Amino acid sequence: MIRTMSVLTLAAYALPAAGEDSDRRPPLGRPASTMTGSEIKAYNVGLAPTHPDFIKCRKIEEIGSLVKKARVCHTNDEWKRLWEQGNRDSRETVEHFGSKGSGCPPTAVC
Repeated sequence: MIRTMSVLTLAAYALPAAGEDSDRRPPLGRPASTMTGSEIKAYNVGLAPTHPDFIKCRKIEEIGSLVKKARVCHTNDEWKRLWEQGNRDSRETVEHFGSKGSGCPPTAVC
């Protein structure tokens, strides 16, 4: 009964009101990875897959295991920020270590 109520409450929360922009975040500031599949489906009702608040899950292989995978869920906006942060970290690493061996900065033509 409680589980049914929570899914119904979540479904009611997920449906945008008429004329509403449908800008919303996961309920109670809860991380998307802790939500069940049915809660994510109910949350995504009415959102386009390209909407910044649409939640997508990916299975990521765990290092050291041939079969174990972790389910990671984020909104499109969070996936975009994670992708940008990874690119920024990679660029900083290349810039930091790139000039150590050759004596030439990576952006210069030597």
